[in-house]
Amino acid sequence: MTTFNNPLPNPNPTIDGEHRIQVGLINALCNAVDEKRPADEIGTILEQLVDYSETHFVSEELLMRLDSYDEFQSHVEEHQKMMDTLKQMVQSQREGNLDLLPGQALNVLAFLLNHINTFDRRYSAHR
Repeated sequence: MTTFNNPLPNPNPTIDGEHRIQVGLINALCNAVDEKRPADEIGTILEQLVDYSETHFVSEELLMRLDSYDEFQSHVEEHQKMMDTLKQMVQSQREGNLDLLPGQALNVLAFLLNHINTFDRRYSAHR
């Protein structure tokens, strides 16, 4: 079973809660892949992660715009990288390429935790 702790807390309780949900969904995905659950179950978790991440990123980007955050563009580019990776994972899953998912899921988790602990931490310090 793959389980990772939540990232460093964010001073904004709403954003912090959203990060915890994202990490929870990635943990659920990693566990489903590790346990070789049915493809449709893995696909459901993956789609939930994609939908939730899109919503979270829009929310976070709106806050950054309202704050006239100087690093807005680079932060958005990081969000787009993660969304591109998640969409590639959905495509792999739909094509039945489940062998790719374990490595991809761990990479997404590492990417997200790094993003939260660097990019999001800098934004929190700005606020």
